[in-house]
Amino acid sequence: MQRNSLRKDRKLRGDSILSFVYQFVLVERSKNEYNGIREKVVPGGTGMKKRKIWKTLQGRIIIYNLSIVVLVAFIGSMGTYYSASKRSLEMTKQSIEDNIKEISENFFVAYEEMMNIILNCTERSSLDFGSMDFADQPSAKKQALINSSLMSDYCAISGYSKYINRLMVLDDQGHFIQSGNSPGSKDDARVLLETEWFDREAEKPADAYQLEVVDNPFFKKNGEKMIPIVRKLDVAGSNSKEGWGFLGFSAKLYEEELRKANNGDTMLVASQSGTIIAEENTDIYSAEELEIIIRDLLQREELSGVFRQNVQGEQCLIAYSHHAMSGILTCEIMPVRFISNEKMLITCLAVFLFISCLVVGTGLAVIFSNRLRKPVALLNSQVKKIGNGDFSPNPSIESEDELGEIGRGINKMSARISNLLAKSVEDEREKKNLEIKMLQAQINPHFLYNTLDSIRWIAVIQKNASIVKMVTALSGLLKNMAKGFNEKVTLRAELDFLSDYITIEKMRYMEMFDVEIDVAEELYQAKIIKLTLQPLVENAIFSGIEPGGKNGSIRIRIWREEEKLCISVKDDGVGMTEEKIQDIMNNPQKRKGDTMSGIGLPNVDQRIKLVYGDEYGLRIKSQVGEYTEILVTLPIEYGKENE
Repeated sequence: MQRNSLRKDRKLRGDSILSFVYQFVLVERSKNEYNGIREKVVPGGTGMKKRKIWKTLQGRIIIYNLSIVVLVAFIGSMGTYYSASKRSLEMTKQSIEDNIKEISENFFVAYEEMMNIILNCTERSSLDFGSMDFADQPSAKKQALINSSLMSDYCAISGYSKYINRLMVLDDQGHFIQSGNSPGSKDDARVLLETEWFDREAEKPADAYQLEVVDNPFFKKNGEKMIPIVRKLDVAGSNSKEGWGFLGFSAKLYEEELRKANNGDTMLVASQSGTIIAEENTDIYSAEELEIIIRDLLQREELSGVFRQNVQGEQCLIAYSHHAMSGILTCEIMPVRFISNEKMLITCLAVFLFISCLVVGTGLAVIFSNRLRKPVALLNSQVKKIGNGDFSPNPSIESEDELGEIGRGINKMSARISNLLAKSVEDEREKKNLEIKMLQAQINPHFLYNTLDSIRWIAVIQKNASIVKMVTALSGLLKNMAKGFNEKVTLRAELDFLSDYITIEKMRYMEMFDVEIDVAEELYQAKIIKLTLQPLVENAIFSGIEPGGKNGSIRIRIWREEEKLCISVKDDGVGMTEEKIQDIMNNPQKRKGDTMSGIGLPNVDQRIKLVYGDEYGLRIKSQVGEYTEILVTLPIEYGKENE
């Protein structure tokens, strides 16, 4: 009971000293920390300059819409152009392919008729070939006329009779019967047998008789071309060992067919050997180029088709048909540029589509932008009013859409600004009163320091070591607290400040607790936020040691972990429950009147996080009846002693 009474008396005396300097600390701290400059709302302002159309919201909406329209129109037009161009190209390819197939089919019909005529001559029993051995006899002459007339009938029933130059049946003795559109002579058989190609043609198979163009042996001087067909025949009853049927038709058949089908493109007909039989509009290409094209077409596995190829530096469509039996190749070459008329039409269509989309898009953009401009103009007008100091709300800017939400926000903002202005006036009035009170309560710090120094020397003279010690510690605390709370100091300076505080508190509590400090020498220059350790020790005293009513100990340990500065303040007091820990951390003002600095644990944690980041800060570990430990982590930061 006596000890408790002494403690209470000491506490009252300590409180009286602290109350003495309270106003001094308040004044000094306010002088260092209250440096804000009041911002006043100045009504009025300059009006908005007239802006160019593309700098207005309406102009931007139009530009954005037009950009989208132009993009869509361009893509659509280009898509239409390429699709139509592709379709046109495909149709052109199909057209020339159909055209060349039709011509080739006509050539095949002529081929079949010629083959039928020669077969009729070589296989019909109505022709008496035995009379050829007795050509000088009257009966043989008569039979020869009959045979010739019959052969003429074979030619007449054909639709291509005018192209048949010579139809002849002959043997190896030079005897012959002939008909046709060209005059003959008695030497025709001999002339025919002496040609270089006769034997070759006679050896060709009947099922695939491939045609070949040769010079007309009967009229060499004219340079006329002829296509020969030679078939062996049965000469039984005759003295001859061999006999043949011969049909020669003019290459004009192919020339005229090409002429009838001519559409301005290059067209040609060639034999299996690559010899050109007929041609149209081939003067734009060299003979070498045409030869290469023919050779390539004859080597293709497909017998017909159409493809693109570069011919003499120009893209061309080449359609062809190669008949397997006759060997006749029909080909058409058309430059892609000949499709220009269709492409021009397609281009005009694409341009028209683009312009139409542009016009329609511009009209819609203007209409929609005008719909948006009115509410935006109202919002702009209201903002101007606010800028000029008129905070009255405008209900017309509120609607059900997003712009209406902005309008409601502006009206709410206007009301809040108006309230804040009124509050600001009241705050200014209170600050004026506070300044007056601060001036009234201001104490000259030099006078206070000198007074404390005088008290200390009186205590020295009277040999009262306790007063000397307490006054010295108090003077140090006041000097440090008057400099502000938020700057960074070295760990050594922070420990010196803490030492003064511990000195006062130990005298106040009659050496009720001991403090042990464990820190490595190299950490004394580490930077730390001012007044970080004092609140931790203060909490250990007030919340740990004092409630227990018995002596205790506080251990302060500071060490380094990698790039972190770790601080531990541990007491062996009454400990805390988790609820009390949460209460201390969540109620920073609860014990502010009992503390020296007014800085609680939440304040320390918040200041650390604000300065260094959320990964640093403070946490509390405690066991009821055993201990409480406060752990603080900071980044390692070094500085000089005098900083």
